[in-house]
Amino acid sequence: MKYINFEDTSDSVSDEFFMKEALREAQKAFDADEVPIGAVIVHDGKIIARGHNLTETLNDVTAHAEMQAFTAAANYIGGKYLKDCTLYVTIEPCVMCAGASYWSQIKRIVFGARDEKRGYATISKDIVHPKTTVVSGIMEETCRELMQRFFQLKRR
Repeated sequence: MKYINFEDTSDSVSDEFFMKEALREAQKAFDADEVPIGAVIVHDGKIIARGHNLTETLNDVTAHAEMQAFTAAANYIGGKYLKDCTLYVTIEPCVMCAGASYWSQIKRIVFGARDEKRGYATISKDIVHPKTTVVSGIMEETCRELMQRFFQLKRR
């Protein structure tokens, strides 16, 4: 697994474009009173799947944004492997979602802000597939601010 900070990649302009789309999904979650995490999956420069947290709506702890997007992408492609796809997600994937990314063999994971408490890297960076490239820090501040705003409103 390669781990890259966004300043080191020439894809940062397109990564920012697709992260904005993931943020649109996160806003949908925010508006539905779900933890505001959004995801999109891209294949050949085209968004093939979208997802946002639905854990409260579906009463399902596994209904994370990434899981929704993985299912939609697999249905679009017609197979379970996402070897030529990139996952864009606003917050670092949890262990479950990183494990699902391993099984999907996704080519790249691009996330905005780290999750210091529940992100997969708190357990091990080796949870993702060894051929997966991970890029962090794309629109990090915007992604973090949406989460912080959500939880500030919850504490009122």
